[in-house]
Amino acid sequence: MRAMSERRADQTDQTTCAAFWVKGIAETLEAAGLDTHALFEEAGLELAALSDADARFPTEGVSLLWQLAVTRSGNPAIGLANSSVVKPGSFDVVAYAMMSSANLLGTLERVVRYVDIISDAATLTIADDREGHRLILELFGGKHPVPRQRFEFDLMTILSFCRWVTNRDLRPLAVELRFPPPADPQPYQDALNCPLRFNAPVNALLFAPTDVTLSLPTAHPELAELHERIASEHLQRLDHAQTCHRTRAVIIRHLLDGEPQRPKIATILGMSERTLQRRLAAEGTSFQRLLDNTRRELARHHLGQRNISLADIAYLLGFSNQRSFFRASRRWFGRSPRDYRIRLISEEAGMS
Repeated sequence: MRAMSERRADQTDQTTCAAFWVKGIAETLEAAGLDTHALFEEAGLELAALSDADARFPTEGVSLLWQLAVTRSGNPAIGLANSSVVKPGSFDVVAYAMMSSANLLGTLERVVRYVDIISDAATLTIADDREGHRLILELFGGKHPVPRQRFEFDLMTILSFCRWVTNRDLRPLAVELRFPPPADPQPYQDALNCPLRFNAPVNALLFAPTDVTLSLPTAHPELAELHERIASEHLQRLDHAQTCHRTRAVIIRHLLDGEPQRPKIATILGMSERTLQRRLAAEGTSFQRLLDNTRRELARHHLGQRNISLADIAYLLGFSNQRSFFRASRRWFGRSPRDYRIRLISEEAGMS
């Protein structure tokens, strides 16, 4: 039983992206004039697999693909290069459920619900506050920080779909990026066409309540039910760790409140603590392991960003003090946060 649990846990760490999503990336790189065949080969990805509807691409390879694209093009904003092209096909079966929703909020809720079909390396959550409705994106997987171009491409693709499905010049209250301002902000202004917030706590699209509650021209209650069932069946066939991903999303949302506690997270998920324990165990993990892995992935990403202080990273990860963060870093990476940051930045410089 132990060996089976360990094997299943290892499988959940092999995060992937659907072929239809990676195809949208390939089209963006090709539109930028890059040799996609050469890029895919160098990233260890099979370009021919894009025609296989059931193919999945390793998330680490997708990150490497973006890094190589930046190097080859010399364009750090390449993730936005194809922003004017609306790609409903990038969402495949999920697009139909999104389109038939009653309003934009329903569209966002469905992409959150079925994001694992697109990529089990991604977590989407909706947070409501006095500013509006914030769709928050987090990306996981791989040994290195996820490049900013992946976040920018993903958010731009979601925003493009929202503009297409509303049939409006939809302008979010803000696009928030956890990265420093670029040397040239013009490509961002041109592509996103809304206020930009850099060095933000999260990567997100912020929508006004009046925008998300307007009826969609494609809304269809009867078809919505059918498309929901199709998407749900597709998700079940993928055999993803459902509770694992839902729990991770809630953990991310509450890290700024401090150390996430299992009873509170279980309550938010609408289940008892014992049920949460049982379901996570069935998926080859535990609450503590999931919390630790989530923090480790976020730490790897934050430490790759030079503009975030170590004290701020400790806070973003929900640690009560820097000492706890330092101990965790030595356990995760075998070195202090400062030393690991130096290594990451050095590796990044070596690739450029």
